[in-house]
Amino acid sequence: MDRRDSLKSMLLGSLGAGLALQGCVEHTPPEVVEEKIWAYTYGRTPKERAHDEELLQEQFFEDTELQQLTTLANLILPPTEAGTIEEANVVPFIEFMAKDVPEFQTKIRGGLGWLNIYCNAKYNTQFVNATEEQQKQVLDTIAYPDPEATEHPFEVQFFSLMRNLVLTGYFTSEVGIKELGYVGNTPNEWDGVPQEVLDDHGMSYDPEWIAKCVDVKTRGTIAEWDDEGNLIT
Repeated sequence: MDRRDSLKSMLLGSLGAGLALQGCVEHTPPEVVEEKIWAYTYGRTPKERAHDEELLQEQFFEDTELQQLTTLANLILPPTEAGTIEEANVVPFIEFMAKDVPEFQTKIRGGLGWLNIYCNAKYNTQFVNATEEQQKQVLDTIAYPDPEATEHPFEVQFFSLMRNLVLTGYFTSEVGIKELGYVGNTPNEWDGVPQEVLDDHGMSYDPEWIAKCVDVKTRGTIAEWDDEGNLIT
């Protein structure tokens, strides 16, 4: 099992289990908000829609932070032919969650700041400008910590939160669901009770009825009944 498959397994085992600095907030034009709202295809009550509209009118992270989140998300879940962080809109999802769950804000913004401070001290550059090898070396200090370690405890929490958000954002998107191969509650083809089972119970189907009701080719046909309860079609 490769690293990406391991991450998918983690998500499927506990989807969203980890999702459990107030900054300056920029306001988004109403026409952009409406465009974003229609991007959400899940069902919403009027109250939920109003809540979403209010959050989408604001931008919490600065553009430089969004760029940093994109870089970090791609390191956590690198792109493949199946899909990318950008195609799954993972960073907009994280931006939304930071506004919807305010306690995330200090952890995420503080963690992003730490990445820059650490990179400046070690490599004399910002996190996004460091080489991929340097970026991974930084993340290795907080991604797989010793459970008993006391070094970088807040940074470890930051990375854990980011990993959960990235996985949840990706694998609950259309792109991620397609990669998982999840088909949901879809109809299958049923051709009746097996003949041996019918024989064991001394039962059988009416040939006319089964031809109308169990033929998978006509499963999209809506049945019609007469006033006496007899099947017409």
